[in-house]
Amino acid sequence: MNMQSQVISVQAQVIAIIAEQAVLDVTDVSPAQSLESLGIDSLGLVETIFAIEEAFDISVPFNANEPSKSGFDLTSVASIVAAVEVLITQKAA
Repeated sequence: MNMQSQVISVQAQVIAIIAEQAVLDVTDVSPAQSLESLGIDSLGLVETIFAIEEAFDISVPFNANEPSKSGFDLTSVASIVAAVEVLITQKAA
């Protein structure tokens, strides 16, 4: 698998997880959107993090009590995809 297809599959998987949590079709989720704009509340956020950890076999540095101090950028779908890619790369190293 080349790097380009891996990047696409990470984004596609993350969008699928987020869409499932937001009860939306994957076509309704764009990289520029925030989880809040998709209707994902704090419980949905935690479930999304767990689903991402399980799907990619990674550990997300997330503190539900202080999400802004987690070191995991949750500001948009694209930032989550980028953060997941970093964690995958770190795990592989």
